[in-house]
Amino acid sequence: MARAPDSVLLDLARRLEAGAIDARRLVEQTLKAIEESDPAIFTVVTAERARREAAASDARRAAGRALGPLDGAPIAWKDLFDFAGFVTTAGSRALADAAPAKADAPVVAALAAAGMAAVGRTNMTEFAYSGIGLNPRFGTPRNPYGSTPRVPGGSSSGSAVAVARGLTPVAIGTDTSGSVRVPAAFTGIVGYKSSAGRYPMQGVYPLSQTLDTLGVFARSVADAILIDKAMREAAPALTAPAPIQGLRLIVPTTVVLDDCEPEVLANFEAALAALAAAGAIVERKRFPIFDEIAALNRRYGLIVAHEAYAVHRERIAGPAAAVMDRRVVKRLSAAGALDPNGLPVLLEARRDLVMRAAAACGGALVAYPAVAHVAPAIAPLEKDDDAFAHTNMKTLRNTMLGNMLDWCGVSLPNGFGADAMPTGFLLSGMPGDDDRLLAAALAVERVIAAAARPPT
Repeated sequence: MARAPDSVLLDLARRLEAGAIDARRLVEQTLKAIEESDPAIFTVVTAERARREAAASDARRAAGRALGPLDGAPIAWKDLFDFAGFVTTAGSRALADAAPAKADAPVVAALAAAGMAAVGRTNMTEFAYSGIGLNPRFGTPRNPYGSTPRVPGGSSSGSAVAVARGLTPVAIGTDTSGSVRVPAAFTGIVGYKSSAGRYPMQGVYPLSQTLDTLGVFARSVADAILIDKAMREAAPALTAPAPIQGLRLIVPTTVVLDDCEPEVLANFEAALAALAAAGAIVERKRFPIFDEIAALNRRYGLIVAHEAYAVHRERIAGPAAAVMDRRVVKRLSAAGALDPNGLPVLLEARRDLVMRAAAACGGALVAYPAVAHVAPAIAPLEKDDDAFAHTNMKTLRNTMLGNMLDWCGVSLPNGFGADAMPTGFLLSGMPGDDDRLLAAALAVERVIAAAARPPT
């Protein structure tokens, strides 16, 4: 029987407070581990900054002025977030000559103000435009699991792998179609995607102004909660877990359970059975809104495709395209063929769908597998662009529904599938319902961990 993970951040805080370790030594250990690990995980290591922030943390603690449980803890950021004095490359060589950022992104500044030491920015799918995580320019971070090299998931690939490998206790990513929840599921960690508007988006390189959201990678829901509060400039403190007894869960029988690998379904059903045994109320029902979303996308394209093309239209028409990932260029070029009049139709339809989906759920949370399959092998996807495109869409199928409906979501590890690869249980809440979702996830995590099947 597995045990729910404890808070890594609170454990570090206790050790720092007791003098068992200091922030400078912790940062040096982190930097050494990064140096000795997969070089594709980070695009830039900010050693000087991390050492400076760690020294300031130690000075505060020595003076009895520690800022709270995050003071002195290391953190990594996806290569979309501005760091003062550094070029934000968004996982692309095409931005290598851009001007350095003049200031930290507000969310970066918020966690620095909580005392955290930023050790660097992590690798990602170029311009955040895929759920697989391949990057031909900076390399592809290897999934920590599997007998052969497997993808990390994207687009926040390096952030997920940094946490899964234990290089940093937490890392920050973005999620437009699944880019936090997918890599979290593929690497066996917790991935929390916020509702839109929960955090300021200034200083974060955009993909889709409508769908872009931020998220947290962690080893436990407790750590995601601490980071969430600090990013909103609230005192980082734990939330009380919601009671499982009477917790209402809707399991859609439309789309999200189709073509799932047997182990993915088995792990999902085992988690549901454990939650029901603990007192949760599980309701399975058709969810026709998912079919409506699919029909809209077939007719008008994806919102992210329209908006990503608007961001990169000039870039892919110029010399920069030659140094970009061919798969990203191909997808962006295809988006250019969409009828631009389709975007306002999609946006108007989305407003209606968001309201109707919330009404259909009636205050319940929604549960289904984060991804229909475990992380696939890297080599076949590198060789075959058609296989890549097919796998990418299937990988994002379940999570992108939540982005279209502005659901917040948490992917929780719930066992292992083929080749001892992790699977993820996705728990979602309605727009702006993040606090209730996180409190529920804190309790659900413990039940699922106890029921999870170990790797074989």
